[in-house]
Amino acid sequence: MRFLFVNIGHAYAHFFLLIYPTVVVVMQVESGGDYGDLLLPSTVGFVCFAAGTLPAGWLGDRWSRPAMLALQFLLLGLGALLAAAREDASLLLPGLALIGLGASIYHPVGLPLAAETGPRVGIGVGRALGVNGVWGNMGVAAAPLLSGWLAVRLGWQGAFLVPGALSLATGLAFLPLCRNWPRPVQDAPAAGKPAASTAASAAATAERWRIMAFLLVAALFGGLIFAAMTVALPKMLAETPAAGLRIGDAATGATLGAAGLASLVFALAAFAQLPSGRAVDRFGARRLILLVAVPQILLFALLALLQGWVAILLLALVVPLIFGEIPMHDSLAVRAADPRWRARFFAAKYMLSLGVSSAAVPLIAWLHGPEVGFRALFALLAVAAGGIVVAALLLLPGARPAGDRVAAVVAPAGMAQTKRPRSI
Repeated sequence: MRFLFVNIGHAYAHFFLLIYPTVVVVMQVESGGDYGDLLLPSTVGFVCFAAGTLPAGWLGDRWSRPAMLALQFLLLGLGALLAAAREDASLLLPGLALIGLGASIYHPVGLPLAAETGPRVGIGVGRALGVNGVWGNMGVAAAPLLSGWLAVRLGWQGAFLVPGALSLATGLAFLPLCRNWPRPVQDAPAAGKPAASTAASAAATAERWRIMAFLLVAALFGGLIFAAMTVALPKMLAETPAAGLRIGDAATGATLGAAGLASLVFALAAFAQLPSGRAVDRFGARRLILLVAVPQILLFALLALLQGWVAILLLALVVPLIFGEIPMHDSLAVRAADPRWRARFFAAKYMLSLGVSSAAVPLIAWLHGPEVGFRALFALLAVAAGGIVVAALLLLPGARPAGDRVAAVVAPAGMAQTKRPRSI
């Protein structure tokens, strides 16, 4: 039951952030305002989403991660209800700010909780993060469809009101589970295990810092790739000259068919995290990261050159690779970061990623042009994928026969070793 609530929290975090960008379309029809002006208040939510990660991580480590997750449910619900109570879009800022702060709690707090509760339901850390990632990405895929339907049926306030009430109910149901939260399996003290030598401890510390350095570099490059593709994919599909995708006149650029196809791609790509998470539990993360990052370089380079249905196929291939890479990075973070400050490390990692993501929208606008389309952006994303590959080669330990030593480096203190040696 606890693992279920942790996963629901991931879906809520992404879903609530995307309510307002969806209902703006309905608000524009009702008010007749400019789309860009109506969309502008959403910036408040995304800024709070990035700014709240470090305080949330600090509170998660120093206070209580389960209590912070409960606070997320309550803040999302209160923010949505406050937004629903406003009649004017200019008065939405307090509600959107609360939604952003509530969503900011999840990644520094919820991801460690997913990794810690997964073993209690009989699955490994990598698989637990993969399942958790599917829930988060399904929240991304569901937001446009569900929010749009509620806005049409109940008005744009209803698109906030119904999810807000549901989030409050979820938080109240979760509160009793916060009491006597079980100690994480991997954090339990080991009995009768000899202390590591000074040399081995120093090597373990050095290798842990190398892994964390890779994760911070990958957060910068990966954040740019993820944000650019999730923001621009509908427009990318709309600009392909394939038959049946462009719907509407050139002046409005309506792309309903492309938006539907983008939602389908996101939904299918979300499930790429299941085999990815399971593979992390069986194989070295370094090999897997190279396996998904190297093809991205080629696919982005081809997208800068090709158009039509071939481009659609390439986009359908690259998005699952992007989504599938996420559990690999998160599993490394869980194993490398000390349990005492794990939430704060997740907060720092996601603050970097979200900071880059906030710059993705103006970057897309700057690089996009009527004649060249997204070619320059695809070239930049190929370079970013190459940066992840270089960082993996330089900073992550490679496959070694002494897999037990490497596993001991990245496992939290006291974590039981698997029977099969495993390299990073």
